Amino acid sequence: MVAVPRVVIAAAGSGHGKTTVATGLLAAYAARGVRVAGFKVGPDYIDPGYHTLAAGRPGRNLDPVLVGEDLIGPLFAHGAAGAQLAVVEGVMGLYDGRVGAGDFGSTAHVAALLAAPVLLVVDASGQSRSVAALVHGFRSFGQVRIAGVILNRVGSDRHEQVLRDACEEVGAPVLGVLRRHRSVDTPSRHLGLVPAVERVAAATASVGSLAELVAASVDLAAVAAVAASAPELTATPWSAPAATADAQCSDAFPDGRSEAVVGRPVVAVAGGPAFSFGYPETVELLAAAGADVHQVDPVRDERLPAGTAGLVVGGGFPEVYAAELAANVGLREQVAALAATGAPVIAECAGLLWLCRTLDGAPMCGVLPADAGMAPRLTLGYRDAVALTDSAVMPAGARLTGHEFHRTEVTPRAGAAPAWGWHGAAPEGFVANGVHASYLHLHWAARPEMATGLVSAARRRVGRPDADPLGTG
Repeated sequence: MVAVPRVVIAAAGSGHGKTTVATGLLAAYAARGVRVAGFKVGPDYIDPGYHTLAAGRPGRNLDPVLVGEDLIGPLFAHGAAGAQLAVVEGVMGLYDGRVGAGDFGSTAHVAALLAAPVLLVVDASGQSRSVAALVHGFRSFGQVRIAGVILNRVGSDRHEQVLRDACEEVGAPVLGVLRRHRSVDTPSRHLGLVPAVERVAAATASVGSLAELVAASVDLAAVAAVAASAPELTATPWSAPAATADAQCSDAFPDGRSEAVVGRPVVAVAGGPAFSFGYPETVELLAAAGADVHQVDPVRDERLPAGTAGLVVGGGFPEVYAAELAANVGLREQVAALAATGAPVIAECAGLLWLCRTLDGAPMCGVLPADAGMAPRLTLGYRDAVALTDSAVMPAGARLTGHEFHRTEVTPRAGAAPAWGWHGAAPEGFVANGVHASYLHLHWAARPEMATGLVSAARRRVGRPDADPLGTG
């Protein structure tokens, strides 16, 4: 049983202020000594970065489309361990789920799975008494409990009073009123907000301003009482060691010989400003599977960690840092040499671009016989994918759900051995030697065998004469 007080921050749509309120609540409570945990519904990578700054612990995602309904409670319990209060930021509108699947994957779906009360953030700009109809409609539709309202972008004292009166008409408690406040705005670009890791000092200042704004504008005691009204949740905390245990027992060499244990192979995981998209569970699973995990920042680090036997490169914004990545010739050459040995190199989206020959004309690692560049339109959505080629992390024929989120394109889109196929699209990605690279973002908690397979492949590289061609060890 999990007894962590929790509250879900929802809205009628995107851009109404959920991130402002959720991040501000986390920061305001943390400033008062409350141990808080932040979560984000859906596959978003950017908002959890701000939750991390505010809470002082990793922000995590809760996405039933990617991991299934049964893992939502356990992942929440894992991420909220030791917390006194958890804040879950919703995605899009309260009932907006996967297209064509009703409210599956929506904020309301996750709130129901967590038995958590909801606070509705209402963008009050351009409306007055009509807010009553909006709030009444959301409270009457669906099964989640909307426990209160936080009014955002309120223009004046008179505007606030009209809005409060309207909410009182329909019996909706107003727990906070935020005025229009430009000092907490966060810059955006082609894929949304600029990640916190790219602007740490400014982001830290913004989070501090949010804490002050929310503390002055929201009844923190009332919100805490709402969170405390959530019932105990029947869930066993997710555990990376437990998740990898069964798969790890079945690891073996392809020729059937028992695998010799040679210690913990070094697996490098790309991070820093160019590769900031990743789930914390990925690193936890790699460590639990037996890897010695080290972060490498391809913008700044000129060498792979000593003894690197595997590499994971997630998503991010390499297109913004193309010049810096191109200038880091030594690291690019080391990555190419590592891939040439057959070591497992797993890349998602931004990682795919970095492994190409060029990105917008700038030289990249040259691991893949393809070139990448910006595209005119955003590609976004869940994909029910099937693995088309055996690799270290996925056997051919395996089925799972991933997510695409990019405004780039790779020419050619797929190589001779594609990674994935899904309905209505050409085969996508590359599998070659130990490389598995594609646009598909995956949540490894849904498939922990990805971590055990990668670590097993990395372990088999250790000690081979061709495993360390540039002397990183």
